[in-house]
Amino acid sequence: MPVFTGDRWGREVLKRVFTAPDPGRVRLRFASRAVLGIGLAVAVCGLAGHSLVGAVTGGLAALLALFTVTDTTVRGQAVTTALLPAAGLPVLAAAALLHDQPLARDLTFLAVTGAGVYARRWGPRGHSLGVFAFMMFFVAQFLHATPGRLPELAAAVVLSVLGAAAVRFGLWCYERRLPPAAVPAPPGGRGLARITTRQAVQATAGAGFALLVGQSVSGERWYWAVGATWWIFVNTTSRGETLVRGFRRVLGTVTGIGLGLLVAVPVHGAGAPTAALAAVCVFGIFYTAAVSYTWMMLWVTLLAELLYGLLGVLTPGLLAVRVAETGVGALGAWLAVLFVLPSPPTPSPTPGSSARCAASTPAPPKPPPASPATPPPTPARASPNWNSSSAGSGSPSPRSPTR
Repeated sequence: MPVFTGDRWGREVLKRVFTAPDPGRVRLRFASRAVLGIGLAVAVCGLAGHSLVGAVTGGLAALLALFTVTDTTVRGQAVTTALLPAAGLPVLAAAALLHDQPLARDLTFLAVTGAGVYARRWGPRGHSLGVFAFMMFFVAQFLHATPGRLPELAAAVVLSVLGAAAVRFGLWCYERRLPPAAVPAPPGGRGLARITTRQAVQATAGAGFALLVGQSVSGERWYWAVGATWWIFVNTTSRGETLVRGFRRVLGTVTGIGLGLLVAVPVHGAGAPTAALAAVCVFGIFYTAAVSYTWMMLWVTLLAELLYGLLGVLTPGLLAVRVAETGVGALGAWLAVLFVLPSPPTPSPTPGSSARCAASTPAPPKPPPASPATPPPTPARASPNWNSSSAGSGSPSPRSPTR
């Protein structure tokens, strides 16, 4: 196996991302549609008179709707998209209502984490709804949602999901022209032998560690650690995959922080430049999700920095906290997978095999295969990373967006 160092390694990484096979230009269409759908959602929120916080909430809801829904048929994708608010709004409400009750908030967050992972036993739909529910709680922490903001935030979520659906199923439904996808087999086993059950326990344990240690690092940004643990478990099915995914998440975050110091900090939340750069980040997230979790995390991190710039809180110190919290979350995932109901180790995924298992968001629909003969990656292993059950959905699977 060739070993690359220095400039040659960098060139190989760039080549892998930007020259990876894209049969039918599915990744290109997937990413372009995301920019259009999220842009429309934010515009609709603006026309509805929502505040900046409402518009950000709407944009993130649209990103999740376009990234995580991975059913194998267009009809199934439409049904799942319609169910997203039903799964997410109660969780958003709970997070806002518990804003000033730390203990109840933390316990509820851990319960949502476990339930969101366990929901993967019901296939792509369960996975998508679990991701959306978890991310609504996460977004509430990200934006410091309070009960007074609930009506605006709920309206923004509904409007944005509708806007994203209009683009996905009306304006640009390229999946209708793709061949039918294979239906993924449900996970086998019973009780703790079922992978979704075991991972639900592991993710909850890892998130508990991340929450406690993350709060000691920052009483304000601790949720970054919990989010890192959650996304590391998306679309992984073995100890080796989880360990590798954690490393790639940290690497992508650190690289994104470095880029943010050069790009996001100087922009300092200025409207037009931030909007343009955010569109580039959205495209990058969706375009690279199926081929490189590290690159996807770079774009996710840069997008988060731009959003913090818009909110007026971006500083180099905040970026240092982001790196620390990501490291805590990765450590939580590693400890959980190694010591909580550990499964027998399996070989670590190679670039080719992880593409086949791809997918986080952000998991949008299935990522395109590395070659026409290669099975499509699942959202969780390639990532917004989002879930292995996404295989065959017709869109590149996301590995894990977010913040």
